[in-house]
Amino acid sequence: MHESQTLRIERVHETPPHETAWTVAAYETPVSDRMWVLTANGATPAPVLQDLLDHLADGDGWDTVIGAPVDEKRGTAASQPLSDAGWKHTVDGRWIRWTSPDGNAGVQFDAFTAQHPNQNLATWTIWAGPGPDRPTWAITASPDTPSSLLANLSETLAHETGTRQSQPGRQHRTGLAARAPAAPAVTAGRPASRSR
Repeated sequence: MHESQTLRIERVHETPPHETAWTVAAYETPVSDRMWVLTANGATPAPVLQDLLDHLADGDGWDTVIGAPVDEKRGTAASQPLSDAGWKHTVDGRWIRWTSPDGNAGVQFDAFTAQHPNQNLATWTIWAGPGPDRPTWAITASPDTPSSLLANLSETLAHETGTRQSQPGRQHRTGLAARAPAAPAVTAGRPASRSR
């Protein structure tokens, strides 16, 4: 478990692939109620988790307005990388979905749960596999999850599944839908030693 004053990251080791292995929760103050929560199952690929942890470590983009329903501006910001990559956009009742051209990955937004921001319900589902109801791996996020964090995950998903060309300065990896799960390496700094 990693804890800061307002961000907690919990990793449950040896979790079955379809159960929650990672939980990220953010708080406005050290003693406030939870602002937002994001979970990732045990099969989530290491590159996706590494991008998530890197974004959290950067500490920028905390653009959440607590308790406000997700509006079009926040939804567009979160999904823009998918639209830019040419992913199929559909609306089916309460669900808004962006699906990769090959149908093996997507992002789903639940407009119904978004209207209940104080309940931290899973409003966003980022998935890869046969579909959002039977994913190989999935990340879920509550309504108040920062749109910059969701956009970063959308960018990773769009880029990593091979639907976009490699960008300069960014390593190209493909096939996150078929990639075996692995946790990113977590390293701790060692204290400096005065003797050898």
